Amino acid sequence: MINMGYIESIKTAIFIFPFIAFIFTLPFILHQYHKYGSIHKLRVLIIYSFILYLITIYFLVILPLPDINSVTAPVGDTIKLIPFSFINDFIRESSIVWNNPSTYLKALTEPCFYVVAFNILMTIPFGMYLRYYFKCSLKKVLLYSFLLSLFFEVTQLTGLYFIYPYPYRLFDIDDLIQNTLGGVLGYLLMGILDNFLPTREEIDKEAIIDGTKVSGLRRITLFFLDLFIYLIFVIIINIFTKKSIYIAFILYYILIPFIYKGKTLGGAFLNVKLEFPNIRLLRLILRAVFIYLYYFGIPYLFMFMITNLSNYLKLNGIEEVYLFLISIFIVMLFYLINIIIVWKNRVIYYDKFFKVKYVSTINNEEEIVEIEEESN
Repeated sequence: MINMGYIESIKTAIFIFPFIAFIFTLPFILHQYHKYGSIHKLRVLIIYSFILYLITIYFLVILPLPDINSVTAPVGDTIKLIPFSFINDFIRESSIVWNNPSTYLKALTEPCFYVVAFNILMTIPFGMYLRYYFKCSLKKVLLYSFLLSLFFEVTQLTGLYFIYPYPYRLFDIDDLIQNTLGGVLGYLLMGILDNFLPTREEIDKEAIIDGTKVSGLRRITLFFLDLFIYLIFVIIINIFTKKSIYIAFILYYILIPFIYKGKTLGGAFLNVKLEFPNIRLLRLILRAVFIYLYYFGIPYLFMFMITNLSNYLKLNGIEEVYLFLISIFIVMLFYLINIIIVWKNRVIYYDKFFKVKYVSTINNEEEIVEIEEESN
């Protein structure tokens, strides 16, 4: 029954993971482009596997959740403060006979053993992650493993943060000991595996080298970050004038890049700037206006034509809905095609026409020296 509980908890974690990963992805992308100028594939694997791992052990601790009406006031103590009582429990409850090896295998399947083993195994990856990627010392791993275990125990003691009227599991100091021990063992184990894996510094250096080129995803991220900041400008300027859309556009997409040598605020954050061969201001204005009309004018004009077509044909309600859905699909397809072009080719046709280049402002040598100083 307990093993099935573990399996169900893992299934729940895997189900929830995509939603948590989706929320985390945008801040992760922005941070990586801001610091390194690229997203290293191994770093993605490490970070997202770490998130999945934390979600999994959290659900292993809190699940299965009992019915709230079934949780009543505890009869006995809810806190066990006698350390190492699990040793006495194993001696008392285990069927192992030390001079009979045939009993060893059966003992491994008994709760007095596998619950302890699970508590230790549960935090071994935590210590490994902390040492390998987060560069934590043994003292920090010891402290963080203890705090993680304490967080789990407090979660249980408070009845899932007082959602339940009473605790539905026991606060056990032995769990703190076992989880902390697991983190330390993970730290020691990673000391052996560390020699076979690229170091954090090597990952950072490779990311910075890749960051000297502007990838398609980085350009797409810049486009939407600029759009987000531009809309903030519109909202602020709208307080003072109704022509906020145009004023914000001129200010954000023309004046700021001209003054800061091709960098918007989003570009400064993502370490990207626009580079023109000559007649910079004129090219900047023409390109900005073209992009505005291209990404907003064309879809708007298309939807305007569809609306007038609907009125001209005198369509009924259902027919209008179908026509509207088809129109939305075509507009979304328009944006998707452009995203794919930028993602794959990095350069889109209007950039070639205006002879503009996206240039990374990541300084390869300076950034690598900074990383080396931080690691030392």
